[in-house]
Amino acid sequence: MSADPFDIKICGLKTREAAEHAVGRGATHIGFIFFPKSPRNVTPMEARAVADAVRGRAKIVAVTVDASEAQLDAIMEGLRPDMIQLHGGESPAHVQAVKARYGLPVIKALSIRDAADLEAALAYQRIADRLLFDAKPPKGSELPGGNGVSFDWRLLDALDDGVDYMLSGGLDAANVGRAISATHVRAIDASSGLEIAPGVKDAGRIDAFFDAVASALKARAVAPHPRQILNQGA
Repeated sequence: MSADPFDIKICGLKTREAAEHAVGRGATHIGFIFFPKSPRNVTPMEARAVADAVRGRAKIVAVTVDASEAQLDAIMEGLRPDMIQLHGGESPAHVQAVKARYGLPVIKALSIRDAADLEAALAYQRIADRLLFDAKPPKGSELPGGNGVSFDWRLLDALDDGVDYMLSGGLDAANVGRAISATHVRAIDASSGLEIAPGVKDAGRIDAFFDAVASALKARAVAPHPRQILNQGA
């Protein structure tokens, strides 16, 4: 029996070299940030130049934060993404409107600190094509994501298996193995944990991250998360 699919999104890319390296190591999705306050911010045409190097080998994701229709139109025309990630305070109705306007799958990012946050996030479950659970930003941060902090992954044990989510928030080579073993996650997202400076991805850190993911998935296949065992009828 083949292993379940596992998606790996590398976000905040700015160079062809980093994108090609990430996809070469197995990234299934690559993300481009369109948010001026972020050190990973790019223009649509800058993103297009990077994305075209790996287009067709990984899903291209446009990451926006409370963007206007005009801003989204420019991103869609310039980048031609495969998916849109909404990482701001967009309502469920707004997520539905974006899906209808552009005809693309939408990832909705939600900030998590406690069980109440997780419960509120489920309002998007049947609207967004995938949920992305990120940690709430530290006090004083102007960035909704990419802050290098995590939340208590044990909260995710409360989720039904039918919730399709991606885990984000401070993931790097040192902790991604724990994240995979501690949860039932089938998709992960990393950005700042792969950088040597804000917005500067490092090939060595990317390699270490993918090595850690491979090791954790191998271990999980041998000793699955308890929920996986239950699903198999053991």
